[in-house]
Amino acid sequence: MNRLNLIIIIAFAVMNTSCGVYSFTGASISSEVKTISIQQFYNNSPLGPSNMSITFTEEIRDYFLQNTNLTLVDEEGDLQIDGSIENYTLTPAAVSSNQSENGIDLASLTRLTIYVKASYVNIYDDQFDFDKTFSFFKDFDQNSQDLSANEEEFVEEIFDQIILDIFNSSVANW
Repeated sequence: MNRLNLIIIIAFAVMNTSCGVYSFTGASISSEVKTISIQQFYNNSPLGPSNMSITFTEEIRDYFLQNTNLTLVDEEGDLQIDGSIENYTLTPAAVSSNQSENGIDLASLTRLTIYVKASYVNIYDDQFDFDKTFSFFKDFDQNSQDLSANEEEFVEEIFDQIILDIFNSSVANW
């Protein structure tokens, strides 16, 4: 029985240390990479809540700290991310057949879309560097969900997906 336990412990130790660059979050970060710098994402959008810049920056920093073993530094990290919130749009996503009093079709669904431009630099391996725009949307029914009452929740849901996309494009190499 002791021999079986020893074999299991050795096998588990080998499996946990064999690669050294994989984590359960999907991040594949080289062992030489120790730090990350994430600069303030500025809000260049003409619309949207005034605190989007601060909210997005803090959420992306938190996500990388929680899902990697990297240390956040102010600048010149081994990995560097910066960017800006480029646009915040509201567009009709579906038209209802119910017409208003003046005979105009109304939007039954409205789409809130946020576009974030991000740049990523890996000082040890530039093949994964990028400079691209990420976007995501949330459809909502204006008749049952008031934008002003739900805007913070919608923006957070959109930011969560954009941050995941940036994470996957950078350290998960998807």
